[in-house]
Amino acid sequence: MVKPLEGALYAAVGGVSSALVAATIVYPNLWRDIKIIRRAREPTSRLKEYLSAEPPVTTVDRFLHQVQLQPDKPFLLFEDEVYTYRDMDIMSNKVANFFRGEGYRCGDTVAMLIYNEPAFIWTFLGLAKLGVKMAFLNTNLRTKSLLHCFQVAETKTLIVGKGENLLDATLEILAELQEEGATIWLLGDKVPPKGFLSLDDRVKGASDEPIPFKLRETITANDPICYIYTSGTTGLPKAVLFSHRKMLSFSMGPVCAGLRRDEIMYVVLPLYHSNAFGMMGGVIEQGATLALSRKFSASQFWDDCRKYNASMIPYIGELLRYLCLQPKRPNDRQNNVRLAIGNGLRPDVWGEFQDRFGVPEIVETYGASEGNVFFINLTNKKGSIGVASPLLKKLGDGPVFLLQVDPDTYKPIRDKNGRCTEVNPGEPGLLVAPIADTSPFDGYKANKQQTDKKILRDVFEDGDMFFDSGDLLKRDKDYNLYFVDRLGDTFRWKGENVATTEVAEVLHEMEGVQEVNVYGVKVPGQDGRAGMAAIVYHPGHQVNLPALFAHLSSRLPPYARPIFLRLSTNADITSTFKYKKVDLVKEGFDPTIVSDPLYVRENQRKTFVTLDIKAYKRIVEGKAKL
Repeated sequence: MVKPLEGALYAAVGGVSSALVAATIVYPNLWRDIKIIRRAREPTSRLKEYLSAEPPVTTVDRFLHQVQLQPDKPFLLFEDEVYTYRDMDIMSNKVANFFRGEGYRCGDTVAMLIYNEPAFIWTFLGLAKLGVKMAFLNTNLRTKSLLHCFQVAETKTLIVGKGENLLDATLEILAELQEEGATIWLLGDKVPPKGFLSLDDRVKGASDEPIPFKLRETITANDPICYIYTSGTTGLPKAVLFSHRKMLSFSMGPVCAGLRRDEIMYVVLPLYHSNAFGMMGGVIEQGATLALSRKFSASQFWDDCRKYNASMIPYIGELLRYLCLQPKRPNDRQNNVRLAIGNGLRPDVWGEFQDRFGVPEIVETYGASEGNVFFINLTNKKGSIGVASPLLKKLGDGPVFLLQVDPDTYKPIRDKNGRCTEVNPGEPGLLVAPIADTSPFDGYKANKQQTDKKILRDVFEDGDMFFDSGDLLKRDKDYNLYFVDRLGDTFRWKGENVATTEVAEVLHEMEGVQEVNVYGVKVPGQDGRAGMAAIVYHPGHQVNLPALFAHLSSRLPPYARPIFLRLSTNADITSTFKYKKVDLVKEGFDPTIVSDPLYVRENQRKTFVTLDIKAYKRIVEGKAKL
C-alpha cells in the first residue's frame, strides 16, 4: 500500500514527467536548446558581469588576474621556448614603461606589423596596459595597401617584427612613412637600416615595474582595443573598430566551447586576424596555455600538436582541408586534440577530418570582426554554424533575421510599403541583426561612408536599424543555421577576404586595360571562391601575360591574385559590364561554356597559360594546385 506522502511524490514526479513529455511533443528541440543554454550560461554570465562593472573589466585585467593566481604557470609555448604568466607580465611591463617614457598615453595608436611570435603578445599586452590602441597590419600586404592601413589608423608609430619580408615591405613605403613623420621601430637583433630604430635593446633596458591602473581607467567597453583590417567594397582594407566589448565576446568563444584551465590550445592562424586574436583572449580568460606557431604547416601540424600536448585547435575551413589532403600516416589518430573551433568548414571535410584524426568535437562558429552577431554550434551538428530557435532568440541579446535578396543587385527585396521580407525555412537569405546598446555596430575607422553602407534602415518599421552582414544563410526546420555564400564585392579565398575593387584597381594600372570585372568562382573541392578577372583591353593592344603576372605579384598578396583570366576584345559590353557579374560567376572558368580566351595562373613559370579542356579537367578533378 502506498503511503499518502509517497503517493503525492509519485503524482508530482508523474506530473512533471508528463509535462516534459508534452513539452517535447510541442517543442521537439527543447532538450537540445536546454543543453545549449546550460553550456553557454556561465560564460554569458561572466561577460555581462565584466561589461556592467564600472569601469569595465578588460582582457588586460583578466590577464593580470591570472598572473596573480598562477604566476609560474606556462602561458606561451613557442618553438622550444616557454613563457610563464609572470614572464609575460614582466616583458609587457617593460614595453609599457618604455613607451610611457616616450610619451605615449591612453588613447594613442601604434601600428604593429609582426608575425606570430612572443613579441606580438607582450607588445600587445604592454601597450594595452597603457590604454594605447593597436593597428594590427596584415603581414601579407605590400605597397599601396600597406601604406593605406598605416595611414587610416592615424598613427605616427610603426613596430616592425622579425623577418626579411616585413623589413622589405616597410622599406618599399619608407619614403611615404617618413613624409608622414613616422617613427619606425624594428624588432630583433638585426642592425636597423637607416630610418629605423632598434626596439629590443630599449625594451630590455626598461623598468619592469607594474603599470598603474589609473593610466587606463577612463577606458569604456566600447572603446577600441585595436583595429583589425578587413577587405570590403572600397577596394582597400577597412580598419574595424575592435572594441574591448568585442574582445571579451570573442574570448568567450573558447570558454563556451569548453576550454579548460589545464589545457593547451595550439594556434597557427595569424594573430592579426580576429579569429586567432580572440582565441588568445580565451586562453587568458581561462588561465590556460597557448602554443603558438609562426605559420601553418600541414606536414608539421600534428607533430606540433603531439609536441605541445594540445587539446584544442582553432581553424578556418581551408586549414582542416589541407590537413586532410596530406598523405595518411599510421599515427594520424595519435593525438590528444579533443576539440576544434573555427569557421568555414565544409560538411564533407567535417566528417573526413573527424574520422581520420579522431577529433571528437567540432565547434563551428560564425562572426565577423565588425559584426554585432555571433553564432556557435554547440551540438556537433555537421555543417551548422549554430541554432536560432524561438527559445534561444528570446533568451539572447536580440533576434536575427534572414531577408529575401535580389540575386542581381544583392539588395534586400522590399514590398510596396518599403519593408523587407523574411525567407522561408530552407531558403537562403541575407543575415541582418538589430543594432542596439547590447549589440552595437562600431563600424570602421575614418570611413563613415562604408560604415553607413553596412546599416540597413526601416527594415520592418520606421527608424529601425540593422547590421547588414553581407552573408547568405539558411535555416532548416529545426532552426539550425548554415552558411551559404558571401554577397557583393567581397569573396573569401585561402582564409582571407578578397576585395574585388582592390584587385580591379591594380589591374587598371596595366597599360591597355579598358575595363575590368573581378569576381570569385567556385572550384570543385576547394573552399571559398577562386579569384577571376574578366578584362577588356583597348583595341589592338597586345596582352603581355608574364608582365601581368609580375604586376599582380608585386601589388597584391598571394590570396588576392586572380587565378583565372577571361580576356575579351568586345568593347560593346563595357557600358553594362559591371551589371553582368552574376552571369560571369555562373559561367565560371569552363571553356566549354565561355567563348572568350581563358587563362590560368602558372606560378612556376610566372605567367598565365591557356586554360583548355585538358587543364580544366585537371582543375575540377583536384589534380592541379591552385
